[in-house]
Amino acid sequence: MSTVTVAAATPADVPLLYGLIRQLAIYEKLESAMVSTEADLAEGLFGPRPAAEAIVASLDGSAVGYALFFRTYSTFLGRPGLYLEDLFVLPEARGAGAGKALLARLAAITLERGCGRLDWVVLDWNKPAIGFYKRIGAESMDEWTTNRLTGAALERLARGDADRS
Repeated sequence: MSTVTVAAATPADVPLLYGLIRQLAIYEKLESAMVSTEADLAEGLFGPRPAAEAIVASLDGSAVGYALFFRTYSTFLGRPGLYLEDLFVLPEARGAGAGKALLARLAAITLERGCGRLDWVVLDWNKPAIGFYKRIGAESMDEWTTNRLTGAALERLARGDADRS
């Protein structure tokens, strides 16, 4: 029987994490959108003002997946929460319990920190992930639409000239 372990990422894990993030981008058909570097990741996770944290899942001692998350705040709950930015397990390791172990550890971290909820999004075409999340009890928030500002639109709004009506 295989053994899955989960541990907090360390600075030495940055190259591994970066490689797994690249594989996630390929899986999600978003490789061209990935412009970050290992240095960006190292700064974001371990710089003077870390923006996120990561945990790594290993199967029989070999890293097979990760979860990257950061703190949020809910005005409705009046408590912090955690947002799961990435959850990825190598295809050859899926079904061995690494994804569930990562989410279980993240759920424990959420509770240990007094957070009121754990949120994430999933691509609507990723049926295996959607099924997995339903099996662990996650609620689909179908009435919510994700919005994003980047690039020129973000810059226009920052300058105050974003009205495109």
